[in-house]
Amino acid sequence: MPRFWQEPAYTHGSKPRTGILVVNLGTPAAPTAAALRPYLKEFLSDPRVVEIPRPIWWLILNGIILRTRPAKSAAKYASVWTDEGSPLKAHTEKQAKLLAGFFAATGERELVVNWAMRYGQPSIRRRLDEMRAAGCTRILIVPMYPQFAASTTATVIDEVSNCLRHWRNLPEIRYVRSFGDDPGYIGALAASVREHWKREGQADRLVLSFHGIPRRSLDLGDPYHCECYKTARLLGEELKLPADRLIVSFQSRFGKAEWLKPYTQPTLEELGRKGIESVDVMCPGFVSDCLETLEEINMECREAFLHSGGKRFAYIPCLNERQDWIETLKALSIRHMGHWLTEAGPDAAALAKQAARASEIGAST
Repeated sequence: MPRFWQEPAYTHGSKPRTGILVVNLGTPAAPTAAALRPYLKEFLSDPRVVEIPRPIWWLILNGIILRTRPAKSAAKYASVWTDEGSPLKAHTEKQAKLLAGFFAATGERELVVNWAMRYGQPSIRRRLDEMRAAGCTRILIVPMYPQFAASTTATVIDEVSNCLRHWRNLPEIRYVRSFGDDPGYIGALAASVREHWKREGQADRLVLSFHGIPRRSLDLGDPYHCECYKTARLLGEELKLPADRLIVSFQSRFGKAEWLKPYTQPTLEELGRKGIESVDVMCPGFVSDCLETLEEINMECREAFLHSGGKRFAYIPCLNERQDWIETLKALSIRHMGHWLTEAGPDAAALAKQAARASEIGAST
């Protein structure tokens, strides 16, 4: 296999373009065991996701997990699948289209906005190739994870770098590392909570459930735990909520090793047993509703709380396509693109001269 992938055709005098690629985790193509198997294999083969030594993990993954987990996961995905397909995929696509529309409304019609999944389709490689073919010479990568973790944001950056290793002509690349403490993001979360309280009333506790990671990752220096608590603190302050009414927990534990605590479902069960009658639950580590929020939280954890003595469980949706969130995403993008949007590019006359000079020295296009 050649080291470098084929470069797209280039026409001298073409106007360079700027692009934004928003990236989320991924999703299977369908809620079936057959579709889950390759998706889970790609996801769980990532050494940033599972840090067990490769030979040992290969045996566990291929000998046990990929034989048993696809069917179980498919049933869960089927419970949240919609006419548009995977909720995560549908929301991410809509967010990218809305972001492009917000930029177009302020005159940035040449900006290319695209979306990809770290695992599954559309892949980062496919989207980067499309953006290169569209003439993008500067690309901002926006991992859609508010809090940084090696197993989320960092693996997106890894995959972008892996792709660029095979390009001869590299674009300028910038990344959004995290935004869990961004005032616009905190403000959008707070507005979502306030709107929920206005409609449904305020519960006894507000539970903020973040996706978990192994405790070992924290011990080895991953900042995710601290960034989650910072998001929670800032949101509590914005809502002026007493500290004893806000609870932080971590969900989606995988395997037998210790993960970040407290775990969400046991926390909710304990609240029910203690006589806490009502909870509002939101997931500030996700910008789009997905399997982990719609099935794990709004189905499994709802049932666990109610069966433990709780009376009312309310799930507050992710920001999804809220206008204040898309406005925040636009502001984040502008801030990280910096001079890319403000400096004047070559005008038509300059591009024509460029093409003419290229032709004079033998260029065919």
